[in-house]
Formats: sequence, C-alpha cells, structure tokens
Amino acid sequence: MDWQTLQKPAEMAESRLLEAILSGHFPINSSLPGERDLADLVGVTRPTLREALQRLARDGWLNIQHGKPTRVRDYWQEGGLAVLAVLAQTSVCQSPDFVTHLLEFRVLVAPAYTRQAIEAAAEEVVALLETYPHLEENSSAFARADWDLHMRLTQLTPNPIFRFLFNGFQKLSITIGEQYFAFPACRQHSRNFYAELLDCARTGAAFDAETLTRRIMEESLELWQKMQKEAK
Repeated sequence: MDWQTLQKPAEMAESRLLEAILSGHFPINSSLPGERDLADLVGVTRPTLREALQRLARDGWLNIQHGKPTRVRDYWQEGGLAVLAVLAQTSVCQSPDFVTHLLEFRVLVAPAYTRQAIEAAAEEVVALLETYPHLEENSSAFARADWDLHMRLTQLTPNPIFRFLFNGFQKLSITIGEQYFAFPACRQHSRNFYAELLDCARTGAAFDAETLTRRIMEESLELWQKMQKEAK
C-alpha cells in the first residue's frame, strides 16, 4: 500500500506563508494582512493561522507584537539556524554567490572539526576513508561521498555545534556537490584529499589533518571561482 503523509493544516499554512515570503509576495519588512484576510488568503481557520504565525515567529521569519501588524523580519540579517535550514532547501541558496559563501564557511570550520574528529576517533575516520578509493567516477557518487565524510567528521567531534550547523545542509550540499564534481579536475582534487587525510588518520596526525583540510578547502574555493569565471 502506498501511504502518503498529509500535512497538518498548520504545517500547510506555514508552508504557504513561507512560500509567499520567499517569493517576495510578502517582502522583507512588509506587514502581513489582518488575521481574517490572511486566513482567507491561506485557506485555513484563524486558530490554525495563529499557530502557523507563532511557528514562523519562533523560527525568526516574523515579528509579532500585540496591537501591531505582523512584520516580515529581515531574515538575511536577523535569521538563525531555523531560517538557514529552510533557505538551504530553496533555489535562492543554489546561486553561485551563495555557493561561494558556503565554501568560505567551510574553509573556516572544516579544519577544526576534522582535527577534533581524528583526535576523538581516528579509527572511525580510517574505516570510512578506506572505502573512498573505490568511488565511482561520477559527480553523484562524489557529491554523496563528500557529504558523508564531512557529516561523519562533525558527528565524531565532541562539539555538537558543528552537527547543528550541518544537519540542515544535506540536500543543498549534494546539489552543489553534483555541480562541483561534474569537473574531472575537482574529482581528482578530492581523491588526493581523501588519500592524504587517510594517511593522517592512520597515524593520528590530527594537526596535520587540520592543516591539510584548510589548504584543500581554500583550493576548492579557488577551483569553484575559476569554474564560474570560465562559465561566463
């Protein structure tokens, strides 16, 4: 039997309001219509609408003040992890500029969680990386493997913040990875990284792994920027 999970009314209202915000129908810093009109527009009851609005306010999309119109917050400036998790699932975060921002973020954080992971559980890093020489030579396989590696590294660190930051990025990271790894030079660059990182993990050289990861992340950013220039 083919079971399909149906959205609850409040979830449906939340999704429709998010779509309206992200599409610019309700722009940043604009005021939403009154409760009665908005409930009719979204197609839900007023209690259901209130529940959806409270959820969106909790996650940083809306500012609700008693006696004042509900305002769409500047989520690019005021948003937190919940906003980022939603944006990561949308096309707005698949632009070349956002990809660059994401790679710049990796340059900053990947060296630290790689070092911590090898310090905490080098043998588990070894076990994963020993399968990587056999990766299929295609962008999808590399995108998935690269995500699996970085996600596993964050899971092995004692710092849970790394995991919180990465958990919402799976779909976006794999989508971007498929674009990046479409180029043979990028796949080879990562093959070299996986092999060198495996050597570091086998010897427990955590600080060497940190230095290596920083260099590779910087080179990956340069490769991406070079590809974008060549594509123009």
